[in-house]
Amino acid sequence: MTSTSATAVLFQNVSRHFGTVRAVDGVDFEIGQGEFFAMLGPSGSGKTTCLRLIAGFEQPTAGHIEIFGETAEGLAPNRRDVNTVFQDYALFPHMTVLNNVAYALMVRGVPRAEREKRAREALSLVRLEGMDARRPAQLSGGQRQRVALARALVNRPKVLLLDEPLGALDLKLREEMQEELRRLHKQLGLTFVFVTHDQGEALSMADRVAVFNKGRIVQVGTPEDIYQRPTTRFVADFVGSSNILTPDQAPRFGGVSRWTSLRPESILIGAAADAMDVRQTAEVIDQQFQGAMRKTRLKINGLEICAMAPASQTLGVGQAATVGWSHGALHAMDGEGNDV
Repeated sequence: MTSTSATAVLFQNVSRHFGTVRAVDGVDFEIGQGEFFAMLGPSGSGKTTCLRLIAGFEQPTAGHIEIFGETAEGLAPNRRDVNTVFQDYALFPHMTVLNNVAYALMVRGVPRAEREKRAREALSLVRLEGMDARRPAQLSGGQRQRVALARALVNRPKVLLLDEPLGALDLKLREEMQEELRRLHKQLGLTFVFVTHDQGEALSMADRVAVFNKGRIVQVGTPEDIYQRPTTRFVADFVGSSNILTPDQAPRFGGVSRWTSLRPESILIGAAADAMDVRQTAEVIDQQFQGAMRKTRLKINGLEICAMAPASQTLGVGQAATVGWSHGALHAMDGEGNDV
């Protein structure tokens, strides 16, 4: 893997060890200029350490990192064309919104008139015009997040690093900020590197997703690739939910003798199953109302699996039901299933 003029960030066999702990273990990836790249994984998977390696808060134990073609090992954080938005916002409570955003420019010696002009421009980008004189305590969680974004953007970085920035927001605000981040990315054309453990965030915003587990990347691809064509049991189970069939079980469900993923939403119940390639008789074990859908647990061929039925489709416990799915819904995975 070699960098090109269109490469924003390059990792070549990068490791970061803390004593005997291999937080990052031989990671390779390349992020394109202007790309929205998500690092997705559970706690302790190595994704945040990789972000800190890009920011310069950590140095690699081994391997090579480049940022826009420049070697990053040993380069101080303030000498990198990157800025970070943290989950806890890290705003100064005694400063106004304007001064919070302009603070980094003040440290760099930018004249007051210029830094205030650029701070107001950054606040306008995140739709916080007129909030200049407020203090963080006078803002909502979503507004504080926008101030943190404006502060990161005011330095005009080439790469914006986002360390689980939506984790402290409630569901409604989180969805609004997802739209806001997508809008900013399209408007500014910057490279966004987004760390999250929330697969919904990664799938809805990113151009590509790197799935981390135990310090390594187990799959990189578009959101569609990651969700529809997982390569291992870990990816199939972590990204969304899936019915994982062993090589022995898969043929009984119409598949081949390999580890296989069958997504719950691909399983149709009742009359809708008649047109499917594979049809089975199932016993209903349980249903849970989840708004537009009902999570439905079924027993098929002695195996308990999960399906998603429309909310209008109410089934009784113990009831027999015809279920079906297409051959294309059975995704045979390359991995041997030993990554969990």
